[in-house]
This record gives sequence, C-alpha cells and structure tokens, in this order.
Amino acid sequence: MELAKVTSKGQITIPRVIRNALQLKTGDKVFFEERKGKIYMANASHIALSDVQSQMAGEAKKAGFKTEDDVVAYIKKLRKTR
Repeated sequence: MELAKVTSKGQITIPRVIRNALQLKTGDKVFFEERKGKIYMANASHIALSDVQSQMAGEAKKAGFKTEDDVVAYIKKLRKTR
C-alpha cells in the first residue's frame, strides 16, 4: 500500500512503485473511475489501446486476412498506391 499527500491545489505525487506498475512516464495522462465506492486509476493510453483493440476484434477476419503477414502485405500495397 502506498500513501500520497494532496496539496492545496488538489495535486498528488504518484508513488514510484505505482508509476512503474502503470508504466507511467512524464506527460502521460491517467484515467480515474469510481466503482462501488472505490476509485481505480489506470494509464489512459492503455485504456485507449484496449478500447481500440476491442472495437477492431474480428475485423481482420472479415477482411479476409488469415495471418499477420497478410496484413503487412496489404499495408505495403496501400503505401505503394499512395
């Protein structure tokens, strides 16, 4: 368990152990969520990536891609035409 003090401006320093666990770097944004009276904090970029991955689930299969190599080949083809 870690402890942080709130300043008069509502700021805290996130303990190093927590920053490391969340892979936070200078300038990163954090996401706060309240659930059943508890507050959860996460690295906002990880949340965004998870959301995109969820939204894209199954799209490669729908497009006919069977392997990662198929996707790479398609991207190379697109780059040549642009």
